[in-house]
Amino acid sequence: MTTFSPTAASKLGGKHPSSRSRVATAVGILFVLQMVTAMFGTSLIQAFVDGNTDRTLMTVGVLLMACSGFAVVGIGLLMYPVLKDVHPTLAAWYPILRVAECLISAACGVYLLARLEVVANHLLWVYVPTGIGGIILSYLLVVSRLVPRPIALLGLAGYVSLTLGVPLALLGVLDMGAGAGLLLVVPGGLFELVFLPIWLIAKGFNPRNSEEQLASPALATSG
Repeated sequence: MTTFSPTAASKLGGKHPSSRSRVATAVGILFVLQMVTAMFGTSLIQAFVDGNTDRTLMTVGVLLMACSGFAVVGIGLLMYPVLKDVHPTLAAWYPILRVAECLISAACGVYLLARLEVVANHLLWVYVPTGIGGIILSYLLVVSRLVPRPIALLGLAGYVSLTLGVPLALLGVLDMGAGAGLLLVVPGGLFELVFLPIWLIAKGFNPRNSEEQLASPALATSG
């Protein structure tokens, strides 16, 4: 039985403040890095798909996606020690899903370099671990108050909409790269590129961790 209790709450602030600050800054920088490299990498790969035959630019796109993948893994590994005091089981799944996200992206990149064609719906397959892992992250941020609740709730809404959008896109109901489908991606993008990294770099993790400032109901799961 894992319980989110005052004891667990006190552990949130137990790490040395300077260490927590460095982790928060590093995570904030990595979120920006993974978003920027993914956006440029995706655009270069899409240009190749659309008819640009320059293999050099396509290769650069794949390398940028690899950089994004490494940043994603770094985020997962750095956040695990922070999140495990909130809920050890859920926290363990976060880096696992981030590694899975990196591996799926890498496999799609290798396929593109070898076959000169993209894996069908390659971004959607990457979105699956991104969405599920993001739901875990943002949920734990909500209950722990490590960042302001509006930021955490934005992330939760963004990752839920992203996850729900994947099956709809696979069924052809919408296109997540345009129109209404793009709206499902925007909240998570704002969370990862703007609000969360700015807060983490400028303020760090919220030091307020008393029982009153945390979710009052016990967070209990069978372990």
